Amino acid sequence: MRETIRLSETFPVSAKILFDAWLSSDKHSSFTGGKAQILPRRGTRFTAWDGYIKGSNIIIQPYGRIVQKWRTTEFPPGAPDSNLEILFEKVDGGTKLTILHTNLPPDDGRKYEKGWQDYYFKPMKKYFKKHQVNQINSHAV
Repeated sequence: MRETIRLSETFPVSAKILFDAWLSSDKHSSFTGGKAQILPRRGTRFTAWDGYIKGSNIIIQPYGRIVQKWRTTEFPPGAPDSNLEILFEKVDGGTKLTILHTNLPPDDGRKYEKGWQDYYFKPMKKYFKKHQVNQINSHAV
């Protein structure tokens, strides 16, 4: 049976900053630490984490929602792409990012849940906290 995971984390920046960073090769690479090639256009292909992740942008709703076809090099041969939906919700103190990752290979849900936490959410917390401090400092000058 295909697996589904849902994770949320709040970041201390606007939905625009978070959304734009997700769809920027340079910023995506910076906040994860792995090279990404991505464009903010529907129908374009992308890679992340030095080619470990590949997919395509299916839906792009500025500052609210991104839907992608998504797979890693660890997917079994012939396995279909998974679906990744990324939601951006304004909350007190920033933006709540929710990831709904569906159609994962059987028994892989825990592995990818840990991957999202360790290789996305943790480094993103550091990156966007620093971004928030830089934003505050630039306004104080």
